[in-house]
Amino acid sequence: FTMNTGTIRTAVPADLDAITALEAVCFPPAEAAAREEFAARLAVYPTHFWLLEDAGRLVSCINGMATDEETIRDELFADASLHREQGAWQAIFGVVTLPEYRGRGCAAQLMERVIRDARAQGRRGCILTCKQKLIHYYEKFGYYNGGISQSVHGGAVWYDMRLEF
Repeated sequence: FTMNTGTIRTAVPADLDAITALEAVCFPPAEAAAREEFAARLAVYPTHFWLLEDAGRLVSCINGMATDEETIRDELFADASLHREQGAWQAIFGVVTLPEYRGRGCAAQLMERVIRDARAQGRRGCILTCKQKLIHYYEKFGYYNGGISQSVHGGAVWYDMRLEF
């Protein structure tokens, strides 16, 4: 399996368990979204989940909501009703890849798709938060570091990252 051989699609409610399991492998418990949170997100904005599959197995996922807010605040993670389908920004809440698939470009392939889709949807850009060690990764896609985020999700220090089109 290498970058560009997997299948990318948006989510359906039946993906709930696979998405929840992938998140649990990739984030510490305090930071991982719960099954109930994913169920609410999938009910409101399933087309804002991008899934990369290898022979039908979910190996990487990016999810988030559309919003008019220019940075991510913690309430956005918890309340799917804050999604605005015509929002100016594509917020990205999670970028996760199975450990055995990391380093193969899976997340990069999904990120490029998210950026392409957000641009095609007429958005101003994409926003996300990340830990300091990942700032350089997102900068490769054109994101810039807006400094320490107001988000205190999971008790971690996050940085606001923004990609403007």
